Amino acid sequence: MLKGSRDAVLHKLQPISIHGQLSYDVHYRFTDEPDSQLRVARVGAEALEPGLQEGGRIRLDFLVGVVTNVHKA
Repeated sequence: MLKGSRDAVLHKLQPISIHGQLSYDVHYRFTDEPDSQLRVARVGAEALEPGLQEGGRIRLDFLVGVVTNVHKA
């Protein structure tokens, strides 16, 4: 996908610090592929909408196949 969005279910939001910079590993599964494997995207804190909860529906924005933004669906 060059540019677009897809809905998913958030399974885990794991903070990770790399050289003191906080990022997050977003573990998700696409809603239209419920039996697919769990996927992981690493994003900065600025890419996450506040209030995301595990088990909730999210929308992932993509640019050239890379997650750029995560917000509530």
